[in-house]
Amino acid sequence: MVHKILADKPTKLFLGMSAFFVANALIAESIGTKIFSLEKLFGAQPANITLFGQSGLGFDLTCGVLLWPLEFVMTDIVNEYYGPKAIKRISYTAVILITYAFLMYYLAIAVPAADFWVPINKPNGIPDMQAAFSGIFGQNMRIILGSLIAFLVSQMVDVTIFHKIKRYTGEQKVWLRATGSTVVSQLVDSYIVLFIAFAGVFSWQQILSFGVMNYTYKFTMAIVLTPLIYFVEHRIENYVTPTVAKAMKQAAMKNE
Repeated sequence: MVHKILADKPTKLFLGMSAFFVANALIAESIGTKIFSLEKLFGAQPANITLFGQSGLGFDLTCGVLLWPLEFVMTDIVNEYYGPKAIKRISYTAVILITYAFLMYYLAIAVPAADFWVPINKPNGIPDMQAAFSGIFGQNMRIILGSLIAFLVSQMVDVTIFHKIKRYTGEQKVWLRATGSTVVSQLVDSYIVLFIAFAGVFSWQQILSFGVMNYTYKFTMAIVLTPLIYFVEHRIENYVTPTVAKAMKQAAMKNE
């Protein structure tokens, strides 16, 4: 049975996509504790934008956003070839495994540290390894919850919009359904996570302004990565043959 599964190229492709999708989501969540400056990354000065009465705004983003655009590219590719049921299944799987990972992180934090380990990196400027470990892996529960809910909801929005557009465009205009579904779902994602994680902590004006800055980056990346979708589709056609790829797309629409 296993040999038959592994001999089927569309099945192997789906397994590979699912593994990358889940791993990419888990890594993005795990590295999300670090905030980086997008302007500094490109050697520029902070944008210093004023929105909703909030001044001095820049593109200070979590490192997780470096990987999330790839997640939505994968969503559109899986949607195109396997249909919404497939992307919903791997999205649920990702959420379950991310939840499991964070439970293990909290368990690891709670385990008593060995006495020699706590100061082991003091010469390198880390006086307390337990505090450092807790700071990196012990994300606020509201942020984790907000991120997971935002991820699931935005995935469902992406799936719905993608197939609504595809019903009108058919096999043509991949860029329209891929980019259109992503820019809408990313707007939903940006604000759900902010409202759940920071309502009552930040003012509404701050949440709205932070959301605009985050969404501007995500919107831009959705446009920039559109050619990647065409590249991946071309590679898939070469791998499974154009005839099989076309049949996969047709089956994906029937399984909507």
